[in-house]
Amino acid sequence: MTDEIVAGTVTITGHGGDELEAYLAKPTDETPRGGVVVIHHMPGYDASTKEMVRRFAVEGYNALCPNLYTREAPGADPDDAAATVRAAGGVPDDRLVGDVSGAADYLRALENANGKIGVIGHCSGGRQAFLSACSLDIDAAVDCYGAFVVADPPEAMKQMKPLLGLAPQLSCPLLGIFGADDQFPSPDEVAVLAAELEKLGKEHEFHTYADAGHSFFAVDRPSYRPEAAKDGWERIFDFYSRTLTA
Repeated sequence: MTDEIVAGTVTITGHGGDELEAYLAKPTDETPRGGVVVIHHMPGYDASTKEMVRRFAVEGYNALCPNLYTREAPGADPDDAAATVRAAGGVPDDRLVGDVSGAADYLRALENANGKIGVIGHCSGGRQAFLSACSLDIDAAVDCYGAFVVADPPEAMKQMKPLLGLAPQLSCPLLGIFGADDQFPSPDEVAVLAAELEKLGKEHEFHTYADAGHSFFAVDRPSYRPEAAKDGWERIFDFYSRTLTA
């Protein structure tokens, strides 16, 4: 851990050469560091997500969260931006992959980068972390209760589709964190994904917490489950220490 970090807004190049707002946090020393792309949840590029970015920096990583809603709602309040993107059917998958690729490139170019990149996301971001790991050459991925990897999304989320068919392309170890009381994804869907990865010989590590549902990491929601969240964070940092440390 390090107490000395720097954090703030930067501009990165995303899908199609578009310039995106992003939030960067990193240790101030010159020790080579792994990079973590934090994919924000459906509610958007908000204060809780930026706090998560800073937490990764304190734990010794360069961390970056691109604002996936920059195009639709530049400078908007996170709730307003999220509503705009929901109305459009969500973030298109190809654009998401391009934006995450741009974020990874930015992290790799930092002077203290060790070249290794991980991704993490919660909820819709968990699905997108899996998508990124199946579409890009990265070193580690964390899916925290990502819905619609296995099952069809609701009609309103017309930009999304199931991702199970991409599993053969998984490029890196995958850590999955789930709640036994969740329905998006349900335990049955998690089991289907685990079985497919096992069949394909893909390295994965799944943990499902009893008495926890969707968004159990979220400290500001009734769904928060402190014990499950604490253990989940410990597993995330242990996983990245094994996969992103040179």
